[in-house]
Amino acid sequence: MDFVSIPAGSFMMGCSAGDDECFPDEKPLHQVTITRPFELGKFQVTQAEYEAVTATNPSYTRGPTLPVEGVSWEDAQKFCEVLNSKKDRYHYRLPSEAEWEYAARAGDNSCRYGSLVDISWFHDNSDGASHPVGQKKPNRFGLYDTLGNVWEWVQDWYGMTYYSQSAEFDPRGPAYGEFRVSRGGSWRGVVKGHARVSSRYILKPKVRSIVVGFRCARERLP
Repeated sequence: MDFVSIPAGSFMMGCSAGDDECFPDEKPLHQVTITRPFELGKFQVTQAEYEAVTATNPSYTRGPTLPVEGVSWEDAQKFCEVLNSKKDRYHYRLPSEAEWEYAARAGDNSCRYGSLVDISWFHDNSDGASHPVGQKKPNRFGLYDTLGNVWEWVQDWYGMTYYSQSAEFDPRGPAYGEFRVSRGGSWRGVVKGHARVSSRYILKPKVRSIVVGFRCARERLP
């Protein structure tokens, strides 16, 4: 997997200024600081990469360069655990929700970092299926498909009102919950409501879906 270095920094998390499509759980807009740099997958984890690590491919639509889908949050955790067992001097994990949005925004305060046709596979241009990763334009950090193609699991539990009490520095979401969060929208999503960097999608951690995959974060171990 290819990774992109994400610097430490601050941003405004949640409903973007001027965005009238936001849901209540994207509010209030609040400042968050990511205090430590980290690396994030340049692309969504592909089926070839997932199969190389787990010897399985749960995807409903098959193709080695398509993003893996049909994976639960728990499956994504197991994938990272296998990578960590290889002891390659990195620790692999899912990004936190705050890390994901910070990286997806890449310094852009708007709800989308470009024209959706240029940056995303979504309902209007996907022909009803996912597409090979990396075919659309990247954001300023060099990340591809952060909007569209497949939703991406993040580490956090979901909290409807969590933003009103979120920590300012390196928030990690509620301590417990029923649902986990995914971010970024998918090939099946309509523009309104979903194809935005602040949009949140929730599923129980055991659920598998044709529109949900993930990308990994990692840090170098001392």
